[in-house]
Order: sequence, then structure tokens, then C-alpha cells
Amino acid sequence: MAGIYTVAELSVYLKNLFQQDFLLRKLRVRGEVSNVKYHSSGHIYFTLKDAGGALSAVMYANQRKGLSFRLQEGQKVVVSGSVEIYEKRGVYQLYAASIEAEGRGDLYAAFLRNKEALEEMGMFSRRYKKNIPFFASKIGIVTAPTGAAIQDIISIAKRRNPFVQLILYPALVQGEEAAPSIVRGIEALDRAKVDVIIVGRGGGSIEDLWAFNETEVAQAIFDCETPVISAVGHETDFTIADFVADLRAPTPSAAAEQAVLDVNSFLDDLLGKRILLKKNLQRCLERTKQEVQTLSFALRLRSPGHMLRTRRMHTEELRIAMGRAMDGIYQRISRRFEQDVLRLEALSPERRLQGGYAYVRGEDGRAVSSVLQLEQDQKVRLYFSDGSAEAAVLGVEPKHRVRMNRKP
Repeated sequence: MAGIYTVAELSVYLKNLFQQDFLLRKLRVRGEVSNVKYHSSGHIYFTLKDAGGALSAVMYANQRKGLSFRLQEGQKVVVSGSVEIYEKRGVYQLYAASIEAEGRGDLYAAFLRNKEALEEMGMFSRRYKKNIPFFASKIGIVTAPTGAAIQDIISIAKRRNPFVQLILYPALVQGEEAAPSIVRGIEALDRAKVDVIIVGRGGGSIEDLWAFNETEVAQAIFDCETPVISAVGHETDFTIADFVADLRAPTPSAAAEQAVLDVNSFLDDLLGKRILLKKNLQRCLERTKQEVQTLSFALRLRSPGHMLRTRRMHTEELRIAMGRAMDGIYQRISRRFEQDVLRLEALSPERRLQGGYAYVRGEDGRAVSSVLQLEQDQKVRLYFSDGSAEAAVLGVEPKHRVRMNRKP
């Protein structure tokens, strides 16, 4: 009777068998790349497949120096390496030492042909894109009822706006019946008059996402009157639905972020704008107030009453100035008059008469200023400071002449 082995013993035995097989230690395998995952450690995990089967493969970080391109879904490659047993999981896998690109896979080629045909039909044109509503109160979702995609959308929607209504159409998102199921979901939610529709699922291989590359799904998105957000796979995954949709979100979570308004952020932004608007209105009011004051002052300056008051003030200033000028002139004339009076008084005959002098007038009333105007026995009048007297000329005696004798 054969002995009983532990799981570990059997795993070691099988591993030794694989290691002793010369073919499995060094071989080259051709296939199509699928389920590529670049790990944070630097390792690359992927599946190598063809029409007849699939093989798990890994390329460790220390082997990547020989890889001159980035592995992508649908690539046809030739992998050189060895097949060994992974003891902890009890599975065999291909350990890649080098990878050579051989061309694109059949599915990827089909994807490109479909994409080119739909693009020529104009389905990707920007002019057919509809705007995603700013505030959507009713959001339709076409995806699987279970899985991370719907859970992420629900979680983000509740966090951003707990009052938004989510309507789920549980669709198949993988397999032969997935495309018709997705089409029915889009048409049903479009008839329900939701504000926006999210169509998508979580990540996967190109085969897993193939329903979103089907022409019937693209046509349903294009014909939909409701704005559609495509959210298929991870950020690096692209499907035909992404190009036809009105907006492409890299993940279902990102689609929820774009479809559901963040109410708290909106209210904070609204409050900030309200404060800013109030400040701007206050500044505008202050400027208008200053302008009104300036115009009012200018209007007062140009008013007839103000102009009349100004003219009156100017006239009063002129009157005062003229009065001062007249007073100055009067003072100058008065001083000059007083000086002239003093000079006249100094030259006055009466002033001289007060000093013992007298002046003489003839009978004709003319002043006698020379003895040559007098004749003997001529009557004259003598004027003194205190009166006058009548007299007769007894004799005339001019200077430098013989003195005339008085009459006996």
C-alpha cells in the first residue's frame, strides 16, 4: 500500500519533477497577454493565453531590465523562461526571464477595427456630446448589482449628497449576454427621465470588458437622450463606450465624483461667494456714494443760488477793497491838503502881516508891488493883519534914484 504524503511533501516532489524536466526548465511560449498587473514591488503578473488555454505568468523585478516595452492587454508575445510549481498555492506558473513583442492580439485588433468604424460614423464627435448637469437629483446606474463598482458609487454619493436619488439597473457586465443587458439598462433609465446615467463596471481583462466594446452598446449610448458617463475598468482601461459617452470617467468612483455634486463644498463655495459679493457691493456702494457726493458738490457749485452768493461775496470783497482803496486815497489827499495848507499859510500875506508887514492896494483895487506904481498925492489903502487904513502918498523914492522931496 502506498504511503500517505503531506501536502508539502507532494508539492516538493512535483516541484522536483518540474525542475528535472529539461523542457520545462528552458522554454519559449507564444500567447496573448491578459490581466496585466504591475505590482508596487516591481513584479509583473499576467496571463498568457490562446484559443486552447491559459497560463499564469510572472516576471520578477530583477528580470525587467530585458523588457523594452510595457505589457498591455491583447498583445501577442513570446515569453522565455521556466515553468515551476508555486508550493504555497499548489499551482504551476511561467516564470518569465525575457519577453518579446510579436504583435497585437485578435481581440485588440477587433477593438481597433470597431473603434475605427464607429469613429468614421461620427459617434465620437464632440458636437454630439451633452453637458453633464451641474446638480443631478436623480442618477441612473447600469452595472452589476454586486461588486465594488456599485458599492463605491453608493458610498461616494452618500458622502457628497445624501439627498440624491440613485436608481440601479442590475445588468450583466460580462459574458455573451452582457451587451444586450447593458443596452436594456440604458434604454430603461433613459425612459425613466433620470438626470444622468453612469454605465460601467470594475477592472478586468480585455475579455472581461469586451461587452463595452460591442457596437450595440455604443449605439445605445449614442442614441440616449440622457447624458451618459462611461466608467469602465481602471484608469488605464479604454473601451468603445468611453469614446461614445458624453464623459469618460477613469473609474466608477470618479464617475460618482463627477455626477454627484458635493453639497458641503457647494454650500461653502456659495457662502464664500456671498461674502465676496457683499464686499463687492459695499465697495460699489461706497464708490457710488463718493461719486454722488462729488456730483452733488459740483452741482451746488454750478447752481444759480451758489453762483449768486459767490458773486455777492465777490462784490462785497470788491466793495471792501474799494472802500479801503478810497480810504487810502482820502488819507493821501488829506495829508497832501494839510501840507498844502501849511505851505499856503506860510506864504499867506496875512501871515506876513502879523509880523509887522502890510500890503498896499491902489484906488483901482490892484495890489501895489512897486513904488513905480505910485505917484505923489495918490490915495492908497493899507492892509494890516487886523484891518486896513486909507492913506495918501506924500512922496515916492525908488531905489537907485534921487530921493523925491516931500510936498510942503
